[in-house]
Formats: sequence, C-alpha cells, structure tokens
Amino acid sequence: MSFAARGGLVVVDKPAGWTSHDVVARIRKLTGIRKAGHAGTLDPMATGVLVVGVGRATRLLGYLTGADKSYSGTIRLGAATLTDDAEGDVVGGADASGVTDAAVRAETKTLTGQIRQVPSAVSAIKVRGVRSYTRARAGEPVELAARDVIVHRFDVVAIRRDGSYVDVDVHLDCSSGTYVRAVARDLGAALGVGGHLTVLRRTRVGPFGLDAACTMDELGREFVLMPLEQAAGAAFPRLDVDAATAERVAHGAPLPRTGRGPGPVAVFGPEGKLLSLVEDRGPRAKHLVVFADGAPDGADVETAEQP
Repeated sequence: MSFAARGGLVVVDKPAGWTSHDVVARIRKLTGIRKAGHAGTLDPMATGVLVVGVGRATRLLGYLTGADKSYSGTIRLGAATLTDDAEGDVVGGADASGVTDAAVRAETKTLTGQIRQVPSAVSAIKVRGVRSYTRARAGEPVELAARDVIVHRFDVVAIRRDGSYVDVDVHLDCSSGTYVRAVARDLGAALGVGGHLTVLRRTRVGPFGLDAACTMDELGREFVLMPLEQAAGAAFPRLDVDAATAERVAHGAPLPRTGRGPGPVAVFGPEGKLLSLVEDRGPRAKHLVVFADGAPDGADVETAEQP
C-alpha cells in the first residue's frame, strides 16, 4: 500500500500518558510520512478517540475538529484544582459528603443545553500571543472570556462516595470547543464543594467512535489506514457529480448550492474519487479545499482544542 498516494485517516485509541503530539509522531514513524496531524487535542491523562490525518487527509482535519464529540469520565466533588483535573494542585474545596444524589443530578441539568462556559485556565487558548496553560502554570492570573457551547447530553451513570469526596461517573455529548474539565469545575462550584476531572475517555469524534479505533500496539503490528474517500464519505454529507462537473471542480469552478449543509459537503466524481469539500454560501457552494491531483497537501497540522 502506498500511504503517500492519497492519504487517509487513522482512528487511534490514545493511551494515558501520551500527548496527542506523541501519537502523531508515532504515526509519522510508522508511515514514513511527515505530513500528519490530529483533529482535536486530548490531554495526556485522557484516553480514547484521536483522529489522525496522513498525507492529503490532513486537509480534512480542520473541519473534523469542529465535529461534536462524546466523552465518558469521572468528576470528583470535594476538591478544586489549578488545572480542573487530577494533574493539578488542589486549590480549594469542601466536604462533599452531604451533597445528595438528587442535588448532583439537578445541577447537571443546569449544565445541559446551550451554556456559557469559561474555558479552563490551562487551555491552549492564546492570551496576548501566549498559550493560557503556559501563563497559568507559571503562576500568572488568567482570565478567559466565556463562550457559548452546547452540551447535548449530560448523563449521570453512577455516584460513588469516598469519605469527604463524591465521585460522579458521567457521559457527555457536546459541541466542539466544550471543555469537559470546565464542566467538572462548574458542577463542583454549583454544589459549593469544588470539583475536578479524574478520568476522561473520548468515545467519539463526529462519526468516528471507539469501535473504529486501534491501539498504538495494534497499529505497530498492522497499520490500518481509512482511505481518504472513505473518511470523507463518513464524515460529511455526500454529493456525486458527473464527469463534466468533476472537470470544472478540479479547476476550482464553483458549484450551485447543494442544500446539504450546514457545514462542509464532500463532492465525489463519477469514479468515486473525492474532488473537494464545499460549503453553501448564498446561491453557490464555495470550495473549502480541492483534492485535485498535484494539488499541495497543505501544512502540517497540530490543532489546539482540548477537552
């Protein structure tokens, strides 16, 4: 198999302790291809779905980063930390033993739907040109603006008690840009006892779930690459065009409005070859990226979104 011919996606089940960059570096070594990147960072403590693009498929990653995501995890009530997860120093909290199950479930409802969320201070958001996490870990005060995010689903799976702590196992479906660590922080704050994330596993990025993911050990034994066309067909609505239209697309000519948005639509030629991603804008569909033979693959991709 020639990895360089068209490229594709690798759905990785990231292990704990690895950075997302570590995974990309390993994929580069396994394929021998420099051009690789990922669609949405996972913190080292987190595990689960990390979508990695190789070759021309790196050009899909910016659009996959914006896909909805699903997580399972554990929120510990009774302690707040600097990083809003178990890797940070405890900076506050109170005995949570008196927090009832009903109170926990009630507060999760207030954090469901469209909410205003202040990202974690250790996010990758830039503040005056420097990553927020760099400033926070250097002891600088960081104030980030609240943003609108959507938590489609926030289910309490189990509630376990350990002395002054309460551990809440949860499942979330949420929009891109939602910080699960901030959800944990805000749940603890709403209950008046502080909270932080102790376990996080991403179970889905857009259409790509754990059922399609391979561990790093499995990839080391047998490398599995989802071809570019298969990946685009799974991730985006599909528009098939005839040969004459395909020729125009290859030269960047606009298409009539597809009516298949919102968001990117994958355009395929008569032989099933991916031609471009387009997006409806007014009466036309504008090309976001064209996959014509000989087109440049674009720059290396390392996205900055964190859960």
